[in-house]
Formats: sequence, structure tokens, C-alpha cells
Amino acid sequence: MTTLAHSMMTSPGRSSLTGAGELGRYPGGAAAGAPRSGASAPSWDGGEPDAATRSGRRTTGTRGRGLHGQLVQQLGQMIVAGELGADRPLVPEEIGQRFEVSRTVVRESLRVLEAKGLVSARPNVGTRVRPVSDWNLLDPDIIEWRAFGPQREDQRRELCELRWTIEPLAARLAVGHGRDELQQRLTEMVEIMGHALGAGDGVTFARADAEFHTLLIQAAGNKMLEHLSAIVASALEVSGGPLTGCDRPTEAAIGLHQAIVDALGGGDPAGAEHAMRQLLAVRSESPAPAGRAADHVVPAPREH
Repeated sequence: MTTLAHSMMTSPGRSSLTGAGELGRYPGGAAAGAPRSGASAPSWDGGEPDAATRSGRRTTGTRGRGLHGQLVQQLGQMIVAGELGADRPLVPEEIGQRFEVSRTVVRESLRVLEAKGLVSARPNVGTRVRPVSDWNLLDPDIIEWRAFGPQREDQRRELCELRWTIEPLAARLAVGHGRDELQQRLTEMVEIMGHALGAGDGVTFARADAEFHTLLIQAAGNKMLEHLSAIVASALEVSGGPLTGCDRPTEAAIGLHQAIVDALGGGDPAGAEHAMRQLLAVRSESPAPAGRAADHVVPAPREH
């Protein structure tokens, strides 16, 4: 087994499933079905903390950029959660007073939200919230805000459907593009998953599984698919779901990973695509692990 494979077996890593404690770091981001800790919905009036108190988020998108980034987070969350409805006017002076920030901070924050498609600014009309159909749903911030808002389950379903479009195609395209080195690395990931299954190590299984799917999509030779895959992986992570593979490690999932490898080695694009579809079906039809709500399991899209 190579150094890479050994390190994945022995190095500590974070689980691909977001735990309840980590979800608690996100305002409004409790796991589905979990009671909220007495927090009321944010509003312009009342006791909601100002933007500066709602930090502590992951360092992506606009996070970690002082008051400007924090205000973007605050307003973005409220818009995505539906607390500021479509066509709701956003008055800069009111926002500045509400969150105790300068007009410059408000103006720059609204520009960021406008670039994400969440608001529009027009002369003599002002700034208003735009409908969901106008949002950039692949924006990392919007992905996270949806993941910890009322649209959480919609996003998980949409991500599952997107994977059903991306990954079987990637498996088909990877046939003929793979090299011996790639074949060896994919085989190693399957071996690691087998060892992790025997040891009851879900973290290592998830890491090897994520590596397997990343390698496979990279082997497809399509940069756009690779880009979409990175977005899907990131979104699934913040959504509290697995990066790739099945909800719980199973022998069936390992066998289907191996079937993909065998199809690649045998030059069988149809076989690789079929095995990937079976694998995604195993993932989506697995019973929910203990401690997770059953409604987190997203059914596989029906083929027409």
C-alpha cells in the first residue's frame, strides 16, 4: 500500500457528516428536526444580535472580512431564509442604524448581494430582494445559507439529482482516459474502504470514497465536469451529508466501486456508467444511520 493510502488509514480526519455540535455554530443552522435553542427569527425589530456577533463561520466566500463580510452574511441569511421576502425594499439608512454600521459598509454589502443575484438596485426604485429564480445557486455563500435554512432539503434533493447527471457521465468518459497509475490509485481507495468497513471507521471510509470519486471525475478529461464536482462536494459537506458514496459503509458499495474500476480496466464505458448509477442508488436508498433523521435520505431520481 502506498504512502497516500497508509496516511488515509492512519491520519485523523474530520467526518464528512456535520455533527449537531458544529451545526450549532451556524445561526439558524440546526439539524433538520432539531429544536432551536430558543432563538427567534431575525427581524428588523427586536433582540437579534448585530452583524458583528454572527461570526465564527468557515473561511470561504465573504466570511472573515470584518463588518462588511459579517453584514453580507447577516442579510444573505435573512434573504435566503425568506425573512426578507421577494421585492422587499432594503433601505440603506435603516440597515445602517439596525446593525450599527456605516453607510459605506452597507453600500458595499449590498453590492456583493447584488452580484450574487439576491438583490437588485435601480434608480428611483432602490434596492429590493430578487426572487429565487434570479439567485446564483452555485455561489458558495448561497449554497451554505440554503444548507442551514428552510431550503435545506430542497438543496439536498437538487444536489442528488445533479450527481446523477455528473457522475455516471464521468465514469463513462473516464474509460480510455485512465492510466495505470490512476487504476492503481482507484484500486487502493477500494482497498482502504474495505479495511475501514472491517474496522468500523466511517471517517476513513468517507475520505477514501471522496478521493475515489474525485480521481474518477478528473480522469474524465472534462474541466467543466470537474468544476461542477467540486461545487457538489462542497455543498454536500455543508449540507450535513456525505461527500460521496453511500450513507453508511456497506459491502455492496465497495463491490460497486470495484465494478467501476474493473469496467475502466476492461474498456467498458457502458459498464462503468451502469455501476456508477447502481452505486448512487445504493447511497440514496440506504436506511438512515442511527442518530440521523430518516428524511435526510434523498431518493434516487427516477429514470424515464
